[in-house]
Amino acid sequence: MVSEANSAPDAWMARKSGRANVSRETLRVDVPSPRVIPGDMADVVYQSIDIDPVIDAALTFHRSVPPISPEEELAAPRDVDNPAPKRAAPLVQAPAVPAKLPPMAALPRPPRTRIFVVANQKGGVGKTTTTVNLAVALAQGGLRVLVIDLDPQGNASTALGVEHRLGARGSYEVLLQSDTIAQDVVTSSEDANVLVLPATLDLAGAEIELVSQVAREKRLTKALTRFLSTHHVDYILIDCPPSLGLLTVNALVAATEILLPIQCEYYALEGVSQLMRTIDLVKTDLNSDLQLTTVLLTMFDSRTKLASQVAEEVRKHFGVQTLETIIPRSVRVSEAPSYGQTVLTYDPSSVGSKTYRAAAREIAQRGAAEPPPPPPNGALAVAGAVTLSINERP
Repeated sequence: MVSEANSAPDAWMARKSGRANVSRETLRVDVPSPRVIPGDMADVVYQSIDIDPVIDAALTFHRSVPPISPEEELAAPRDVDNPAPKRAAPLVQAPAVPAKLPPMAALPRPPRTRIFVVANQKGGVGKTTTTVNLAVALAQGGLRVLVIDLDPQGNASTALGVEHRLGARGSYEVLLQSDTIAQDVVTSSEDANVLVLPATLDLAGAEIELVSQVAREKRLTKALTRFLSTHHVDYILIDCPPSLGLLTVNALVAATEILLPIQCEYYALEGVSQLMRTIDLVKTDLNSDLQLTTVLLTMFDSRTKLASQVAEEVRKHFGVQTLETIIPRSVRVSEAPSYGQTVLTYDPSSVGSKTYRAAAREIAQRGAAEPPPPPPNGALAVAGAVTLSINERP
């Protein structure tokens, strides 16, 4: 219960605002005071307590605090004894800006468009990583590059910053719905000189749908011929799925050169022989111009003896085709796709960026000259020799 001479809220507000002098008898409050009644019956008796002095003390303290301006209220107040802010908005730190390398020197243009298929049915050897980083490195050297993503996972599209959600038009529509490449190609956010034909999950069913198509192995060849008749690009890089199905066969038929990434581990060599058999079949029946011109050693770990052995054997049997540049294992190369970037823009000063730039320069310099000759003893013999040599190691 509250007993009051005047209306308590009005009196308190009047006192707070200083517009009236309210007596000490203005506001009282009744609090319960228990008292034992004979017969063990508890009763409650209310007594009045004057709380006006408490309010006086609070108001006196409030008046003693100087008012603060809105700017001071928003600012972070500081303690006299402690220079650190007592309250403040969290500081938003600017992301670290990676060190930039000098612009890449201009690369020599090839006399005609070079069409590479980046193929290896062994998964995890660096096909997609090699495709996107070489594409951006060539583009930074002033060359115009088209990347065709034939992998339903669409990882090349992701790394190049291209939308490839379900329903987006791309390589599936080009192969099976008569779209032209020019209709569906997208400029990469990594470099304006990189064009991308993205892949979506629709491409996962293309292997089955292509079976009933007429000239199913040459669908991509026809699309590229039509595109190149009206558009000029210096390089075309085709990223293939880790298989030897119709998507990879379409890429092999459309290309003139093979770029073979080989991981510096034994398992990566086991699939080379099977890939070479497929290449020989394609050359015999569908594309006699196809040549293995470039071998790139990837994921090289200098701490292991096996990596050095694999690199030595590959160079022994693919000596002319193997690039001098070796791509080492690098955390930066692995991190870059999670940001929708290639390592060349994610961390230009990293070892991965530098080695991919060097590899791109080697490829461009070779392209300006005559292409290297095919393996001396035939693709099948060479691939078998590599695997056999490693097997014979103690």
